[in-house]
Amino acid sequence: MMMLYLHGFRSSPKSSKAQILEQKMQALGQFDRWSCPALPASPAEALALCKKLAQDLMTRHHADASELTVVGSSLGGFYAVTLAEQLGCRAVALNPAVYAPRDLASQVGEHTQYHTDEPFIFLPEHVDELSAMAVKQITRPERYLLIAATGDEVLDWQEMHTYFEGAQQIIIDGDNHGLSSFEDHINTVLQFAGFDPNHPNTPKS
Repeated sequence: MMMLYLHGFRSSPKSSKAQILEQKMQALGQFDRWSCPALPASPAEALALCKKLAQDLMTRHHADASELTVVGSSLGGFYAVTLAEQLGCRAVALNPAVYAPRDLASQVGEHTQYHTDEPFIFLPEHVDELSAMAVKQITRPERYLLIAATGDEVLDWQEMHTYFEGAQQIIIDGDNHGLSSFEDHINTVLQFAGFDPNHPNTPKS
């Protein structure tokens, strides 16, 4: 089993959810099965990087995509769905931007990263790149886990709920876009990905 974590727009591997998962994977002795890249602003470049890192994990562990789970938050959740459909892996979507081309069209311009203040520019062609990789409808819903908060102040949780019809879903009453309660659900995420959260060095399968 392997896990690839993808952060959201303006976020980074230093986000609280990424750090919580990373620390748990370390505690379980599974850090060599973990990857959490800093994603470039260009969606096409981000997807290419994710595919390379996924392949690196699979090669290193002599595994195939059925043993890989991509966990993505917000825009990272959008990427996670694209990867799941293209690679055949599992995906956990955390308050995902299921309609990222629409939602990020208003974000064209200059920004800074939340955790580093590093500047970057989100270009009009980046919206086109999102449109090119968008998944209209998921296939094999059983390979998806959605965790969504009804208190998400950025994205519509009901759109997520509808988009992931047939998938395993955890709908949190309240909370926020950053999923402050994520730690309460970390064992569910790990189990979905095939890890035993209570026993180090022991993937479930």
